[in-house]
Amino acid sequence: MRDGQQQEVPAAQVRVGEMVLVKNGAKVPVDGQVVSGTGVIDEASITGESIPVEKSKGGQVFAGTVSRGGFLQVLAMGIGADTTLARIIHRVEEAQDAKAKTQAFIDRFSGWYTPAMMVLALAAGLISGDVVLALTLLVIGCPGALVISIPVAIVAGIGRAASNGILIKGGEFLETSAKISAVAVDKTGTLTEGCPELTDVVILDSALERSEVLRWAAAAEAGSEHPLARPILDTAQAEGVGPHGVPGSVTPVPGKGIVSDVDGRRVLIGNPPLLLKYGVVDDGSAAQAAESLAADGKTPMIVAVDDKVIGVVAVADQIRQDAPEMIARLHRAGVEKVVMLTGDTRLVAETIGKATGIDEIHSSLLPEDKLEMVAQLQQEGYTIAMVGDGVNDAPALATADIGVAMGAAGSAVAVETADIALMGDNLLKLPEAIGLAKRTVSVMRQNIAIALITVMLLLAGVFAGGVTMSIGMLVHEASVLVVIANAMRLLRNSPGSTAMPKSDV
Repeated sequence: MRDGQQQEVPAAQVRVGEMVLVKNGAKVPVDGQVVSGTGVIDEASITGESIPVEKSKGGQVFAGTVSRGGFLQVLAMGIGADTTLARIIHRVEEAQDAKAKTQAFIDRFSGWYTPAMMVLALAAGLISGDVVLALTLLVIGCPGALVISIPVAIVAGIGRAASNGILIKGGEFLETSAKISAVAVDKTGTLTEGCPELTDVVILDSALERSEVLRWAAAAEAGSEHPLARPILDTAQAEGVGPHGVPGSVTPVPGKGIVSDVDGRRVLIGNPPLLLKYGVVDDGSAAQAAESLAADGKTPMIVAVDDKVIGVVAVADQIRQDAPEMIARLHRAGVEKVVMLTGDTRLVAETIGKATGIDEIHSSLLPEDKLEMVAQLQQEGYTIAMVGDGVNDAPALATADIGVAMGAAGSAVAVETADIALMGDNLLKLPEAIGLAKRTVSVMRQNIAIALITVMLLLAGVFAGGVTMSIGMLVHEASVLVVIANAMRLLRNSPGSTAMPKSDV
């Protein structure tokens, strides 16, 4: 839309901040936010999921996706090279050029193999006086199939992953993923939906009502960026007791909670250690209420005004439906241990862990604690993948052998920082990525074996007098085609793949 009129222009000419109309059947030209309208978007090119996603006001759309119904007005926020699709394509191209450790070894091997074959051919020619024999040895000794055996498998594996919404940054990470023996997962946003809701407001001061406890909690959280602050603020706004303005000051206490100055009064909201740190006395009722809520899988936060505990608020996040299946598939893929690393309380973590089948639980962790746990697992001999949101878990993601970012489609940071980025929110993509990595490494080894065995058999045939130059050339070139065809098998969906057939509906 320009000057209030519909105009059809090339996608490259759309500017950030302009309104774009997306009609049924049209391809979305920009990354942006839906301003009005409703529609259904096929995001298979980004997330690998063929089931179209409903979009309405406030929803996010990506360039390269296709409208399967409806009409949307989209505010352009990313264009050209600054779109999610462009970043994915750029990263895939970089990844396909990056060398795996096995590829580096083959390159070194070829460095002495080729001169050795030339010396062998020269020696054979000089000793026998047969120029044809020397030329035949040079032809069949050419390491063509060996040289392409690794790159063709890596390109096919990374391409297959990208088409399924799994962005692998390079051959090295693909090869390392095949060795993963332990997976560490964050709780919030990974095992759970990442959309917590306020579930309880417990009154511990008989002089106050529920709305007053909620008002104090919301007033304290008004200056916080913590994910648990949002459900408290949203509920307070919905019930008409939302905070007006922001606190005079907000002091985050990592791993414990926050302390805010609200209208000249000190408001604490957090766990029992926060009360202890600031000398607030609890008669046991707050701790008991918090423990009871935590046993139900909720995250409790004690609210204290000045030096008096007035109540407990609790939020809960729904467990993802595919979380238990993901853990079961990880074990079937050869992962020995799945570990939860969370900053939440022990009772909450144990409740989630029990429901999902987690092997090992570590709770009440700060970001640096998660990093130490990852390092400890590595010292125990595990090749570990850390799964998080790409930002809050950055230290642990960087320390792990493989860092995996969940739901990275709308996050440029996640795409840049993680070794593997799962573009959608489907947890089953993680075991699929590990399974694909194992198949790719298997194909790489098969290709190396095919190339080396072919050369050895031809060399033996030449010296035995049964292989001529023409036969040698034919078999040699056939081995190249076999290596390529073997790698192309990776482009087919495997039995465990979460990819679905494309739909035209």
